[in-house]
Amino acid sequence: MSSRAINRHPVRRALWVTAGTIVILVVGLYGPATLAGPLPGSHADVTLPSGGAGASAPVLPTTGASAIATTPGQADAPQLVSTAGSAEAVPLAGAAKAITALVVLDAKPLSAGRSGPLITMTDADLALYAAHVRAGDMAVVVSPGEAWTERQMLEAMLLGSSNNHADSLARWAFGSIDGYLAAARAWVTRHGLTHTHVADASGLSPDDTGTAADAARIAALAFGNAAIADIIAHPPTTLVNDRVLTNATPFHPELGLTGLSRSYTDYAGVCLLFAASERVAGKPFTYYGAILGQPDYPTLTKAVKTLTTDAATSVREITLVRAGDRFARVTSAAGTRVAAVADDSVMTLGWGAAKPQYRVRVEAPATAGKGRVVGSVVASVPGVRESVPLVLAEALPDPGLGWRLSHPVPVIGAFWQKLFG
Repeated sequence: MSSRAINRHPVRRALWVTAGTIVILVVGLYGPATLAGPLPGSHADVTLPSGGAGASAPVLPTTGASAIATTPGQADAPQLVSTAGSAEAVPLAGAAKAITALVVLDAKPLSAGRSGPLITMTDADLALYAAHVRAGDMAVVVSPGEAWTERQMLEAMLLGSSNNHADSLARWAFGSIDGYLAAARAWVTRHGLTHTHVADASGLSPDDTGTAADAARIAALAFGNAAIADIIAHPPTTLVNDRVLTNATPFHPELGLTGLSRSYTDYAGVCLLFAASERVAGKPFTYYGAILGQPDYPTLTKAVKTLTTDAATSVREITLVRAGDRFARVTSAAGTRVAAVADDSVMTLGWGAAKPQYRVRVEAPATAGKGRVVGSVVASVPGVRESVPLVLAEALPDPGLGWRLSHPVPVIGAFWQKLFG
């Protein structure tokens, strides 16, 4: 036997070993990947339900600037429903006192029905009172040495529209008007009131400005504060030393309005912050409003009468989501299609037969049982937003061994993805 023939045998043996190793590796990978490995992922297509009329809006005056907001849930931020008139920032006048109350209560919290700490009037407080009297501003008399509770100070400011009490409260809570202004500007930023500017505590400055949309949200925040809501609901007749308090907040309560701030200045016109309620299907629906820059009180009266009449006929139950409504279709790698449907029905109260808007989130599993939560749908109409889970209407099964073996590329790809990301 020649040396060349002898040398060929190790080469042939090496080739067979290499080929065998490759086969073993392929079989070793193919077997686990196809028989026990993960399946390729499914994908989801959003399919929104149809139907519903176009949304209607509250009837608001086109003069000045107006807006309506609601608070869908107790912990929710106020949601804007509608605006009318100017969208620009306008003078707030006495509506700025609602900001002062909220900012002071943020720093010096007060529970409903509680009096809070005593605040002793000083010569500086008397000077503030005298300055406002000379200017012809609304003011409630104080004397040095008098002790006012925090609640009484708020009552004088909110119910009596006392400008000197607004200044005195701000100085008591923050040490100075500048200190108050820094806190107030931080507060409006924190609450997303990006078009509101605070220039003083009383609202007398023409630089106290805000959009009607911001002002409606401020009204909602004020009525949502336990201390303010209690003061508005239980106004006293007298203050310190039996001083008579004239409550300036009510405005056509027979129409279902609860006033928070009613004011007039030459540059701001007539301004009103308020809450109003309707009862629909045995449930209360409360909305909050700002009507700013009206030329006179008769015009304001006409506006609120039109609004409340519209609310009485237009606020109704709205179906946001029906249980079983399909919001997505999940398709597996094997082609199995399963609907992702709403797990519950949600009804709400709102303005008119509004067509809900939907935001859908779906995470499509490779396999899952019937009823598996695979995402959610957020349904909203102006002023209301609700979230409902989405579940699979049917099971999304494993396609079986035959499909796995006949589709090596996607199956091995999924296996590789799991191993190496």
